Amino acid sequence: MECLVKLSDGIEQALHCATLLAALPEGGLLSAKAMAEFHGVSTSYLLKHLQALSKAGLLQTEPGPRGGYRLARAPEDITLLDVVLALEGPEPAFRCKEIRQNGPNPLPAAQFKAPCQINAAMLRAERAYRAELRRTTLADLLADLAAADDGSIAARGCAFFDIHMRKPIP
Repeated sequence: MECLVKLSDGIEQALHCATLLAALPEGGLLSAKAMAEFHGVSTSYLLKHLQALSKAGLLQTEPGPRGGYRLARAPEDITLLDVVLALEGPEPAFRCKEIRQNGPNPLPAAQFKAPCQINAAMLRAERAYRAELRRTTLADLLADLAAADDGSIAARGCAFFDIHMRKPIP
């Protein structure tokens, strides 16, 4: 399958972390360091993305030595599009610069009243891509994972939570 859009590495990390947080037991928190360790990525790079998710209202943070991150909403209320928009912003992936009007001998402006056909096609593709991301929630990802798991993925996650999960002091 060809991918029309190239997303930053941060999107993959953010989606994996959000899905990991969706699997946390009630009241649990994970530190950025723990999530970075779990996924084998840079803590400082991951922090930037976790902050963007927090700013977008997708994650909550608890400060302090027993603090960390948790989802701000239920997994069924967070879509993949929510995560992508939190990190990449609302701008479409393709941004037409109207280069058809450049060059040494451009056509008169009257020829450019209608939008560029390339831009129109790319925006249709963007709408389809976003619609698919909007249809898929973190809960859907967890359900897909559970359906494909022979028990080893759940065991790995539970073992990790046993070691790294934090609970805030009441």
